Amino acid sequence: MTDQLTGREPEVGRARVRKEDARLVTGRTNWTDNITVPGLLHIAILRSPMAHARIERIDVTPALERPGVVAAYSGRDLAEGLGSLPCAWPVTEDIVLPEHPPVAVDEVRHTGDPVAVVVARDRYAAADALEAIDVDYEPLPPVLDMEAALAEGSPLVHADKGTNRCYTWPLATGEDYATVRERADVVLRRRFVQQRLIPNAMEPRAVVAIPPDTSDQYTLYSATQIPHIVRVMMAVVTGIPEHRLRVVAPDVGGGFGSKLQVYGEEAIGLAVARKLGRPVKWTESRSEGYLATHHGRDQIQDLELAATRDGRLLGLKVDLLADMGAYLMIVTPGVPLLGAFMFPGIYKMDAYDFTCTGVFTTKTPTDAYRGAGRPEATFAIERMMDELAAELGMDPVEVRRRNWIGHDEFPYTTIGGLTYDSGNYESATDKALALFGYDDLRSEQRKREERGDPVRLGIGVSTYTEMCGLAPSRILRDLRYGAGGWEAASIRMLPTGKVEVLTGTSPHGQGHVTSWSQIAADVLGVPFEDVEVLHGDTRTVPQGMDTYGSRSLVVGGVAVHRAARKVVDKARKVAAHLLEASEDDLDFADGVFSVKGSPDARRTIQEVAFATFTSHDLPDGLEPTINAEHVEDPEAFSYPHGTHLCAVEVDTETGRVRIRSYVCVDDVGKVVNPMIVEGQVHGGLAQGIAQALFEEAVYDEDGNLVSGTMADYLVPCAADLPDFLTDRTETLATTNPLGVKGVGEAGTIASTPAVVNAVVDALRPLGVTDVPMPCTPERIWRALRDAPRSARPEEGSS
Repeated sequence: MTDQLTGREPEVGRARVRKEDARLVTGRTNWTDNITVPGLLHIAILRSPMAHARIERIDVTPALERPGVVAAYSGRDLAEGLGSLPCAWPVTEDIVLPEHPPVAVDEVRHTGDPVAVVVARDRYAAADALEAIDVDYEPLPPVLDMEAALAEGSPLVHADKGTNRCYTWPLATGEDYATVRERADVVLRRRFVQQRLIPNAMEPRAVVAIPPDTSDQYTLYSATQIPHIVRVMMAVVTGIPEHRLRVVAPDVGGGFGSKLQVYGEEAIGLAVARKLGRPVKWTESRSEGYLATHHGRDQIQDLELAATRDGRLLGLKVDLLADMGAYLMIVTPGVPLLGAFMFPGIYKMDAYDFTCTGVFTTKTPTDAYRGAGRPEATFAIERMMDELAAELGMDPVEVRRRNWIGHDEFPYTTIGGLTYDSGNYESATDKALALFGYDDLRSEQRKREERGDPVRLGIGVSTYTEMCGLAPSRILRDLRYGAGGWEAASIRMLPTGKVEVLTGTSPHGQGHVTSWSQIAADVLGVPFEDVEVLHGDTRTVPQGMDTYGSRSLVVGGVAVHRAARKVVDKARKVAAHLLEASEDDLDFADGVFSVKGSPDARRTIQEVAFATFTSHDLPDGLEPTINAEHVEDPEAFSYPHGTHLCAVEVDTETGRVRIRSYVCVDDVGKVVNPMIVEGQVHGGLAQGIAQALFEEAVYDEDGNLVSGTMADYLVPCAADLPDFLTDRTETLATTNPLGVKGVGEAGTIASTPAVVNAVVDALRPLGVTDVPMPCTPERIWRALRDAPRSARPEEGSS
């Protein structure tokens, strides 16, 4: 809407085409693998072919005889200058924290564990020389099943620790669950498995490490989401003083949490550059990344839900086993606990009892993957709500209506202990149901059932919320997280009136350059085109906590907004002096300071910037700058929400699932750029649907990853996905001045249960109550084969 006083259309809320896209899509960009510097050498890494083994002997000298090879190192050769890779989230006092060398020295603990490094003049010579390295392994028993790993007598992943249990973390709130359970009419018990997932960012991981030259500073380029955190942690791991280490995240082609990591390859690059005094590069192959980039999910969820006969929730009990993999990476232990507070979802209940046990296995370590703990929690509660509806013979939407927090009850402190500041679940659901044609689809479903159609129609519902915007530093302290939740931004008004925004958030596809330009342009009243956003370089932007957990806008964007407000406040003092008026007598609108009642007495903020630059006529004692910075430590998490509805057709003769229609109505608070929000939702839906129907990391009994290529691990393409009908409601966040909430992970969090609920809904009249993810044709066939033959068509139907 155009401002009636200024005639200027606000930038926030405007569907701007992204500034960065023209450069990115035409390749005029700077991916880490594009970087070439004089004297560059290339690294290749030999990785363990075994899930668990003792390294009896390793000889790297034959690799040195290969053409083009400059150096070769075993783990022991590199160990002196490298510490253990860090875990920043020791969630309990008694957590088991094993050593994690960047290159294995005595023992390998998962297929893909690094055992040696070759450095050569080109990447092909380095890769070819790996086969010359001679390694003798003594096989040790793999540890693959979490429940078996906890049993007495199980082989140990870390023998020196004496256990495969990493930690046990309990949370019990509200009334005593056992007491509440006693008064329940209905008690449902279910087990759901969150299969292991492998991230598939467009750009593989890559590292370029450059040793000191005339600057006496190491430079590390990395395809990372977290350049500032990498700088701190690499200083700790390598011993390089932090002030002598510059980390740059250039253009990064996707991350989804897989690049929210401090990886051994970054440490290896710095260690080799230090040893040789030469710049080095490492870029992973796709199949190498499947072994070495951290994985996501991998949980067993044992759930118990207590309710009354009329569908009111009384209590929820969650026993969670979470696979840590072989080592604890940067936030591995904390990822399941991000979901601990979200299992109750948007629902009211009297008791909540949660226990998570982290388990070591001889598999690739797990860590954050899009949504990080919240998709797992949302899946569990939304599947249980459908199970309750089926048990009671109620419509699944009606069961949700009876239990969710009403729009007039906000702010509301949930049974999980979080205070949701705003929301309107009724509005989002009503809008989604209308767009979806819910009643008509239910009618069609009944008709198909009556005529015995082999292609069953299923309808899935997911009414979700999530917590994002990680987060108030004091809360993170209480959760034993090793850092704060703040974010930094600076605004520089240049003498010519142009603007530079420096942000500690580091984008990898989210459109920060565009959105931050819109925020700054609105506050400062300057043209959108006159704003430049700088990011991703710790020398240019020395303060930052980076990008993950849908925190960029609600923390980083708010920091930009507040820094810009500080610029206006400082400029007001200069403008008042130039206009010979009191600050209180000045209006500021559309980038112009004017004296109240004297519209011709005016100065633009650009004129003020130039006057400050010259400093010829400033008040005594006033610092000659209107630049400003702000470090935002958020007041609270933010809580987007929405309703996702999915209709599937399941062919009972072939097991094939086709998504017929998908509707989602999300509420992400104030929308800065609708086009970017739409893109974020679409991308999230693709990943959530992929977990429901396609993707799974599979290990054989020896611990080999048998889904280690794109030929074996099914990543959906456009043809595998439906058209999405998306819309929004807008309930402003009350805990930040922009009213914004997160959006980057919402689609992933909400979509998986919507799809699986739809598949089960289609098959429930045939006696099927669950299909393990991914819901492949084979698994649907098996579920139908194993369903009770006595199930009547009407039994349990919704």
